[in-house]
Amino acid sequence: MSKRKRSTSTEKKMKNGRGQGSGTDYKPWIVIQDLASLGRSTRLKGYKIPRQFEFLSDLERNYFYLLEYSDGVVDIREQYPLLPLGETLSIADELGLKHPTNPITNELIEITTDFLITTINDGQHKHVARTLKYKNDLMNERILEKFEIERVYWERQSVDWGIVTELEVPKTMAHNIAFVHRYADLSMLEGFEECSTYDIEDMSIYFLQVLLAEEKTVKQIAKEVEKYFGMVVGCGLSIFKYLVMTKVIEIDLSEKLDVTKILSIKAVRTDFSEKVKAI
Repeated sequence: MSKRKRSTSTEKKMKNGRGQGSGTDYKPWIVIQDLASLGRSTRLKGYKIPRQFEFLSDLERNYFYLLEYSDGVVDIREQYPLLPLGETLSIADELGLKHPTNPITNELIEITTDFLITTINDGQHKHVARTLKYKNDLMNERILEKFEIERVYWERQSVDWGIVTELEVPKTMAHNIAFVHRYADLSMLEGFEECSTYDIEDMSIYFLQVLLAEEKTVKQIAKEVEKYFGMVVGCGLSIFKYLVMTKVIEIDLSEKLDVTKILSIKAVRTDFSEKVKAI
């Protein structure tokens, strides 16, 4: 197995806790300020895991929205490093492949997997590793070589690894979740500064009652809620987004969400449906 000295960059990242921890303590190995060009990179505040996430493409960002909305996902670690470097170097040697290097300095660099995801099923936690790539890029032989090193690494860790393309990331659903994502906690939003948890629940139940009983569009109900509770313009729609993101109501997110239309509700969370019935 080849042996190389760790680069200064690697030492610095490890010292700063990059690629370590879980949940809110996790720090991604690659962050946007490391990049020479911002490209399509994005930062987002998580809802399920309330920390800043770093994404290097629209595809990664859209996939993150799906993970955030999934009940089966309990932790998301993006830009996860395959450490130690010697392990991937050894795999590359065994496979007869060139290990990735820094194109400028020619130093060996750590391979990262886009997402290490922790899921829960019947109380059992499981880790899965997923790499995001547009399908056309899978025609690139060098990319496939890097993926083979990645695949073998995770196989040796007994972690399920797979490639996710844009075909497995429904754009409409991701955009719908993006539309409601930051409304899970209304207390931080303009117009709700003086509202208690009880106030927000009261408005939510009122919204829900009208939504279930009357043939009105979401926008019409939102205006009605604002008028009834004396809220500023926009708060009614925020209540609707809160109901969707917190899954008080279940709707078909595979169809483009249009608040100017009458919405079909698939289900209402039991605790809220009982409160609506009690009115």
